[in-house]
Amino acid sequence: MSTPKDEYSFERFHTSVGRFDVSGKTLLIPDMAPFGARLLAACFRAFGVGAVVMETYKGLVLGKEYTSGKECFPCQVTLGDILYHLRKEEERLGPAFSPENYAYFLPEADGPCRFGMYNKMQRLILDRFPEFRDVPIVFLSTGDAYGAGGLLPPEQASIFRKLSYVAVIIADVLDRIVWRVRPYERQPGMTDAYMEDALRSVCSVIESSGASLDFNRLHRMVEEITIETCAFLDSGKPRRPRIGIVGEIYLRSHPDSNQNIIRYLEDFGGEVVDASLGEWVNFVTYERAMKTRRRFKIAWREGDHTQLRQAVRQLLDLEIERCYQYWRQSQVYRRTLKHLDIQPDHSIRTIEKRLEGDHLFSFDIGTEAALSIGGALEYVHDGFDGIVNVFPFTCMPSTICTAVLKPLLHKKGIPYLDAPCDGTTQPNREVALRTFMYQAKQHLESRTAGENGKATKWQARH
Repeated sequence: MSTPKDEYSFERFHTSVGRFDVSGKTLLIPDMAPFGARLLAACFRAFGVGAVVMETYKGLVLGKEYTSGKECFPCQVTLGDILYHLRKEEERLGPAFSPENYAYFLPEADGPCRFGMYNKMQRLILDRFPEFRDVPIVFLSTGDAYGAGGLLPPEQASIFRKLSYVAVIIADVLDRIVWRVRPYERQPGMTDAYMEDALRSVCSVIESSGASLDFNRLHRMVEEITIETCAFLDSGKPRRPRIGIVGEIYLRSHPDSNQNIIRYLEDFGGEVVDASLGEWVNFVTYERAMKTRRRFKIAWREGDHTQLRQAVRQLLDLEIERCYQYWRQSQVYRRTLKHLDIQPDHSIRTIEKRLEGDHLFSFDIGTEAALSIGGALEYVHDGFDGIVNVFPFTCMPSTICTAVLKPLLHKKGIPYLDAPCDGTTQPNREVALRTFMYQAKQHLESRTAGENGKATKWQARH
């Protein structure tokens, strides 16, 4: 329990925000990517943690009430989710409600993004409610590549990290199966209905046997899901223009926050692929290796043998980790690609080479801008017909991304659309999406004609 002495003290950032043992607590996980959040919760349940994914977007009014508007939109959404959930729990349980039975899960990142301070700010806001002050905020961090030490016993933490990584990749593949099949399904709604049941089955297997790291069983499930969904395809429907989505990871992954932009683009005639969650996790490992190499060079110049030995050990560990991630990711994707031509994930090294080759941006700057700019160029290289940048209004990395991509893609003749989100509906949003999709269809026609050696409408106009 907190005391009056530390009620409004910065000590709360240490005593009530951190890596605390969540055993025996109900871990409250914000909804982000629908598949990813639920599979992550199942991973925690595999180790006896009562993790639940909170209802989302119903508490947005609360999130906005207790923020100033200077925060980026995901902060308002997640704050609203936790306040709404805790109030509902308090109403449901009455006098039996006990804040010590809960823990709020809110990851963080280092670097310039405001995301790194969400859990501190939300700690201050939760502390304004006496009944919620004793709900701790726990996190995973990019600082150690999302290690689970402190949340789980040491012997379980490393197993959890391996399991959760594979779960993230499975979530990415399930997403890509849906995006590949749904625009061409024989009957509207059949893909979503099937995947709801499939998701529950995968969650059940992870929860019951995930801690044993029996990945072969999960791989078989992914392959069976792929085979089933292939039967939903209507072979008579022509291929649509493919649209690649980049941008801030929460907004582009959270359907309510981005106002279901993927479904709208599909309704207007597109086939959409969103950047993956696995891409970000792989980037975190890659970036840590870059920073360690810089430490190695500095230690070499200064003749600091202690730092040299530490850097070499860490580089070796990170290289093993990178190879492990590539191996596990390839295993899951291969099972699906045997039967269905989903979009493979972007290699982080390939993205960096793409940026270096065009002298557009540098991984040394970091942030999601590096992935968004490089990922957009990879989409173009793979023959996509349009790029959408989804981001919170005033987001710094995404504003950088816009400044680079908009003129560049215009020059290349690739349709491009900015989709800033702040919870309001822009009056011309549907018109903008329809216009963008019209341009993408033109680009598909001209690209197809160009591949056949004919003059193109799009090239003639641009």
